[in-house]
Amino acid sequence: MLNSKKIAHLKSLSHGIKPVVQIGNKGLSDSVINEIKLNLKAHELIKINVQENDKAKRVHILTSICEKVEAESINHIGKQIVIFKESENTKIVLP
Repeated sequence: MLNSKKIAHLKSLSHGIKPVVQIGNKGLSDSVINEIKLNLKAHELIKINVQENDKAKRVHILTSICEKVEAESINHIGKQIVIFKESENTKIVLP
């Protein structure tokens, strides 16, 4: 579990990254989950673009992703969500 200082640090790092995964009308399929896992392993901190218009559904998608890939939710602004999962070969140094 990340504390508020670590989350704030990760939020600041997330401003400079582009979305690496897009979730379209088909929702959260197994292939999308696999793509998220691959990107988390490679980058640790990723931004995901969710095309869903309903905020409640976007929050549900974020929760589902975090549960399935065992990641931490960092930020959710509009249609973009940011998640973090520390890997064995950590690249991001947390305060």
